[in-house]
Amino acid sequence: MAYILAYDVGTTGVKTCLFTVDKTIELIGNASEGYGLYTFPDGGAEQHTDEWWAAMCKSTKALFEKVSVSPEEISGITFCSQMQGLVLVDEKGEAVRHPMSYMDQRAFVEMREGIGTGLKVAGMNAAKLVKSLTITGAVSGSVKDPMWRYLWVKKHEPDKFARVKWWLDVKEYLIGRMTGEFVMTEDSAFSTFLYDIREESRGWSKELCDMFGVNIEHLPKVIMTYDIAGYLREEQACELGLAPGVAVYGGGGDASLIGIGAGCVKTGDTHIYCGTSGWVSTVVDKQLVDVVSMIASAVGAQKGKYNYFAEMETAGKSLEWVKDHLALDEIGVYLEKKEISGSKATIYKSLYEYMSEVIDSCPPGAGGVIFTPWLHGNRCPFEDHNASGIFFNITLNTGKTEMIRAVTEGVCFHLRWMLESQSKRIKTSKKIRFVGGGALSPVTCQILADITGRVIETVDSPQNVGSAGAALTAAYGMGIIKDMEAIGKLIPATGVYKPNKANAAVYKRNFKVFKSLYTSNKRNFAMLNEV
Repeated sequence: MAYILAYDVGTTGVKTCLFTVDKTIELIGNASEGYGLYTFPDGGAEQHTDEWWAAMCKSTKALFEKVSVSPEEISGITFCSQMQGLVLVDEKGEAVRHPMSYMDQRAFVEMREGIGTGLKVAGMNAAKLVKSLTITGAVSGSVKDPMWRYLWVKKHEPDKFARVKWWLDVKEYLIGRMTGEFVMTEDSAFSTFLYDIREESRGWSKELCDMFGVNIEHLPKVIMTYDIAGYLREEQACELGLAPGVAVYGGGGDASLIGIGAGCVKTGDTHIYCGTSGWVSTVVDKQLVDVVSMIASAVGAQKGKYNYFAEMETAGKSLEWVKDHLALDEIGVYLEKKEISGSKATIYKSLYEYMSEVIDSCPPGAGGVIFTPWLHGNRCPFEDHNASGIFFNITLNTGKTEMIRAVTEGVCFHLRWMLESQSKRIKTSKKIRFVGGGALSPVTCQILADITGRVIETVDSPQNVGSAGAALTAAYGMGIIKDMEAIGKLIPATGVYKPNKANAAVYKRNFKVFKSLYTSNKRNFAMLNEV
């Protein structure tokens, strides 16, 4: 048995989780701490490295105050992290500027100059598209991809760029701070779209770096998710409240490890994630790409397998928006004691709990109101940084109840759209694992089942599956788990939601309208939002 400390480094905070892994995996305890996400009118989105580190230190110490395990008993440290961040550091490992989040979209000029000129296919330079697909199996076709931000810094901040020693992702920066070693796990390397996935030449592609103007010397050594990156240094151990010398594993990105923690490890297994962002991911055993729908097979944590991955930017973030702007102004309501189902007075634990009851009180279809959850642009099945949210078909009979339900349905409609886009190329699973904070709500789980027409399964602690996936891959690296596919047996379903056929007609109608709203408003989005 091993005690494994896993840091789940998200967009707005870190969850520090302690697991035991043997023949089973068990979450012993966890603690969370938030940090900022700073957005700017020009599309910028940044975070601060010291805020990440302070949150890790505070949550680590809080965790060990709750559990009976001592820091000296920890066998290894690992990560599950947000991906496609850009953290440029100097030779000492200190950031030369604030990290640019995966949500940053200010580099549209760099993307247009880099891949949007000449003879084009799907809006991209045909020669560069073919070259990228041949070498990486994907292409840097989104303004939010890190390469364009790298080139933005090179162009707009030359003094800072001149100090760059390493291009790192979020967890790689934290690994470097912990160990003094600068590496990048293979899934993070793939997400730069500069990594050659062909077995005979696997590694950083000098050809692509030269073609796009990237200094290959800035790209660090590549390791696997389950490899040891280094060992915790004494000063950093003291700051974290841990013992020095603990092995620090590479860990992985959230897109790689959440599927592992969901128990989706076999070819054809599909999971849906609803956190700040959202996605549909299916395990495949070959490289596939759909440049029209912006779906590609991403390198994952399992050797020889890929995640056919479709992403939306604001899933749970849309629910957070509706909480803050449609619900929070009536906070007094949520703090009152109420009689529920004949029981004694009960206090709502959170606004989300109250929102779930409100949503459940509204009939399917939200009174004909439809919401588009494109609050920070969109990636799949269309790429458009100008796309925005819409409440469509509001009448005098529309109230907050319908609007709040419409937001949840809108997120689920978009997830269905991505699932159907995947199903055009591959066979997705009939039973889908649903994970992330969104899966904590039985109401949302049932809506997702009704809208997709699939059986939806949930697992224990669905909000912690990323850190569980990190712990399981570290356990594989330690030799505790012998076969990655055996992980599926360790993660049973704890909830099952079957589609209610009585709701199929209204959702079919609303979904058809939902999909038409982007096409109908694409030009309007550009007129209002183009910088």
